[in-house]
Amino acid sequence: MMAIPGVAVLALIYESSTSLVYRGHNEQNNQPVIIKLIKEDYPTPEELNRYKREYEITANLSLLDGVVKVYKLQQVRNSLAMILEDFGGESLKIFMASQKFTILGFLTTAIKVAETLGEIHGKNVIHKDINPSNIVFNPATGQVKLIDFSISTASNLENIPNKNPNFLEGTLAYMSPEQTGRMNRVVDYRTDFYSLGVTFYEILAGQLPFPTTDPMELVHCHIAKQPVPLAEIVPEIPKAVSDIVMKLLAKTAEERYQSAWGLKADLESCLFQWQTSGVVSEFPLGSQDISDKFQIPQKLYGRQREVETLLAAFERVAATNNRGYRTDNSQISVIKKESKSKKEIPLSVLARGQHKSRSEMMLIAGYSGIGKSAMVKILDKPITRRRGYFIWGKFDQYKRTIPYSAVVSAFSELVRQLLTESEAQLAVWREKLRSSFGQNGQIIIDVIPEVELIVGAQSPVAELGPTESLNRFNLVFQNFIRVFCQPEHPLVIFLDDLQWADSATLKLIELMMTDEATQYLFLIGAYRDNEVSPTHPLMMTLETLR
Repeated sequence: MMAIPGVAVLALIYESSTSLVYRGHNEQNNQPVIIKLIKEDYPTPEELNRYKREYEITANLSLLDGVVKVYKLQQVRNSLAMILEDFGGESLKIFMASQKFTILGFLTTAIKVAETLGEIHGKNVIHKDINPSNIVFNPATGQVKLIDFSISTASNLENIPNKNPNFLEGTLAYMSPEQTGRMNRVVDYRTDFYSLGVTFYEILAGQLPFPTTDPMELVHCHIAKQPVPLAEIVPEIPKAVSDIVMKLLAKTAEERYQSAWGLKADLESCLFQWQTSGVVSEFPLGSQDISDKFQIPQKLYGRQREVETLLAAFERVAATNNRGYRTDNSQISVIKKESKSKKEIPLSVLARGQHKSRSEMMLIAGYSGIGKSAMVKILDKPITRRRGYFIWGKFDQYKRTIPYSAVVSAFSELVRQLLTESEAQLAVWREKLRSSFGQNGQIIIDVIPEVELIVGAQSPVAELGPTESLNRFNLVFQNFIRVFCQPEHPLVIFLDDLQWADSATLKLIELMMTDEATQYLFLIGAYRDNEVSPTHPLMMTLETLR
């Protein structure tokens, strides 16, 4: 057990992948303390900075009764230890393993948690990891405190990138839809309400709303599947209490509570009824739910027809049977979006004529800033449901001389996602990629260096003339793309600002979309139609495809 100057370490009480938590006491005054220590003997600078940030956020909240107090951050050899108060509590996770809350006990505890959340949000802190392990409860005194601000942010808004579900910050079973990075929405303080809803659900029902352990399936459940209402699982739970929890579990932040004080008021109404009459009658929720923060809705408005067109195209591409599939199932579509009047423009749908292929290309045309990229992110839900891959690349008007820049950027991100998967899964990808490359793997590594981390070093390729080299590259890259275009995981590629695409990329797009061997590929392009003419290379490529 590690020795910490001035602190007697008594027993290990919790171990995670990054931290060790001990009980101990201060050797000077015998005061009981909790010691939270970085698990690694030689932590990285990022881990050290994370601990320092957690200490600073917790210290700034230490005046709140509902937040565990932090005494100091102490250097321990090459690592850091955080010394926190020990008020004799245990996590709700441990408490629930042996005991069950009564309705009265739940409402009393829930009100205290809601009040603490309101105070934390008032300090512009988002916890981002509310779950039973991070709510500490002392049954003897009734004290309830929040702990673990390791991934908290002292900010009103945060963008979450699309990551492998195994490497998302937070606890996936309790994570809000927007915190998964697959909702095209920024994360604000209301993410904590969803996580709190999952926690309340587990306390009352004795199970999670989505009990699956598969990470991708769990992400899909959070963003698209409605949980069974609490009152249907445990009939003795008052309908009003069930409705409060279900409101917290709304998929979009706008449909949840907008303040912790509104939530607290509704819980207090339930508690008053329960204490005075032993029953809780239904009442309108949120009557006192007034937010002190101005929030612009993140919903996409006025694009229903275009969204339905995109979703239908993806479903056609991802379909694994031929029933109901049109003869001209591989097509090119153009959605035009008018920037001034916002009127819908009829779609121009043109069949490509490759009857055997399941690949489609769709273009979205419109002025800069009109919302082309935002609309494409709507596909996150169905892509997640189909376990597909969504990659994104953007052309730069100052990098037109760099061939394949956006395509390489998109696939580099995809390879980085693969590198976060298990060793067993990486072995599968290694075999697939090597098989697709043959003796030409170095060609892909030259443009996407991360691939070498999966397949290992490759043999040098033979020198060819310019035309032959280009043809060889296109052939190898097509084989590379096909690895990811499979019925079990269709591929969606979004290329933004196509008006700045280089000629090599346009040729590659033409080859991809005329290759009958490429299946389950949905290519989406966005371009500014006011910046292209009929003789623009992009328009000429589209005409060739038509």
